[in-house]
Amino acid sequence: MLYRCMIDKDTIEQLFRQNYGNMIRLARTLLGNDGTVADDIVQDVFTRLLQNNPDGITSGYLMAAVHHGCMNVIRQKSLREMFQNLYPTEIDIDITPIAQKMERLEEIQRLVADKMDETHRTIFRMRFDDDLTMKEISERTGLAIGTVHKYLNQSILQLKLHFKHK
Repeated sequence: MLYRCMIDKDTIEQLFRQNYGNMIRLARTLLGNDGTVADDIVQDVFTRLLQNNPDGITSGYLMAAVHHGCMNVIRQKSLREMFQNLYPTEIDIDITPIAQKMERLEEIQRLVADKMDETHRTIFRMRFDDDLTMKEISERTGLAIGTVHKYLNQSILQLKLHFKHK
């Protein structure tokens, strides 16, 4: 039967006194002299020692634990910086083009509703509002694919002409 050797607080305190200087130097070197985070990482290593009571603790183990803690902080910092670069917090976008596009879409909807006959309007809406393929429109309307294509082209041409004369 194996008996596990428990580390007492005195042993952990001794490990702390013997290794703290090297551990904090390693952490500050890896983190670029960020003292507060380095202190937190070293303290976290000793906190975990108190909670888990592992046996066979060596200076190498402590240094590796600090190294891993620092690498996690660096990784998180890198991800946070990459995210901030992708999505700046202060967005300075001119919404005028969006407003113009919205006005144009509303105008297209009015033209489709007011100026197109029922067949053109139905096919146009099935294609662009319902996002149906030509084949699906053909099946639902009972019209040949070529006829659906012709109606859709006529509708688009009508819209182009309207905006060209504007």
